[in-house]
Amino acid sequence: MINHDDEDEQVLKRVQAFDRETLAAIYDRYQRPIYIYIARQVGEEETARDLTADVFRRLLQALKQGNGPSTNLKAWLYRTAHNITVDYFRRQSYRRHLPLIAAADISSEDPVIVAERHLQTAEVAEAWQSLTPDQQQVIALKFMHELDNSEIAAVLHKEIGAVKSLQHRALAALRRELEQREKVVA
Repeated sequence: MINHDDEDEQVLKRVQAFDRETLAAIYDRYQRPIYIYIARQVGEEETARDLTADVFRRLLQALKQGNGPSTNLKAWLYRTAHNITVDYFRRQSYRRHLPLIAAADISSEDPVIVAERHLQTAEVAEAWQSLTPDQQQVIALKFMHELDNSEIAAVLHKEIGAVKSLQHRALAALRRELEQREKVVA
């Protein structure tokens, strides 16, 4: 099994040598996070599954051609997912977003708590829409997919300073938006 710290030269060498066990472990580790990343962008399960499969198809294709990741596999996969998603939206000529947080399971929880959570979720989702696409990407990659700033910079082809700046501005904008909504309610 590949863990986060094991993405070093030896793993990349095994990937580049088309080692089936290593490739299977990479698929097992990254398929679900990549799917979630894409699904949040496209909002359709079937499309997200197809695009996720395309990420791994492109990895295999790049490896067969002697290309592919040479330093950071995780960043390469997310960058490919980002590019595939952008291409998808270019073809569709429209963009829709899923809510930031999925609806809570109502099971046996107190209905008042569930209702409050739904209201908070809706407020965050509306505030999320006020962010620029770049700000949304940085926040999603940082907090939902737990990439570090250097990985985010590699995914978005930006400098680390730009990533930090986008993250700071996005969090400040979310805070302002949510505070403003809180004042309106009060």
